[in-house]
Amino acid sequence: MDTPMLDYLVRSPKQNRANPPLVLMLHGFGGNEQDLFAFAERFPDKYLVVSLRAPLSLGPGSYAWFHVDFSSGSPVINPGQADKSRQLVIRFLADLKQEVNYDGKDVNLIGFSQGGIMAYSVSLTEPEKINSVTVVNGLLLPHVKPLIASRERLKSLKVFIAHGKNDMVIRHQFAVDAREYLESLGLKPGFRSYDEGHYISERMLEDIINTYGPGRGI
Repeated sequence: MDTPMLDYLVRSPKQNRANPPLVLMLHGFGGNEQDLFAFAERFPDKYLVVSLRAPLSLGPGSYAWFHVDFSSGSPVINPGQADKSRQLVIRFLADLKQEVNYDGKDVNLIGFSQGGIMAYSVSLTEPEKINSVTVVNGLLLPHVKPLIASRERLKSLKVFIAHGKNDMVIRHQFAVDAREYLESLGLKPGFRSYDEGHYISERMLEDIINTYGPGRGI
């Protein structure tokens, strides 16, 4: 049986384009598609902006890409769920083409927290499908590393990493580690640290949209 298409919200481009560039936003653990969609109107008029809902329900209005167990004192993820969600996002990009037109060569992922984890996983394993990826307060999962595409396939991927130095949920060191690992693969990620904690600040948003974000040549 086919898996139902994930739920999502859309802000249509405000310019008349047959195949507009796409911004696809992935929310964090316990959130929903409304969270990042609050920023949709901030993106330039040319973009089709889509905010996706994660597949796992935690309760009313609360969703996740994979479950996390904190009982041991350190977060333990469910890698099977994480990989299934990775595949669902990849499939969503194809399914979305049946609903709305967009430029398949200008797809820009933006993920926060657990959504940032998914953004890494999708973009690094299927880089031909992604133009740029922005990860805010996220981390790169160890089990994804063996699945990462070759240097040759990765070479055109643009990456921006934004992380709060006072993030107590996903420590800043995870961002540093991800940058160093990506550099070892030949990528040159943009990287900025902020004084904030585990949230998207106005300064982060301005950098994502105006300086480092989609189409800005990260």
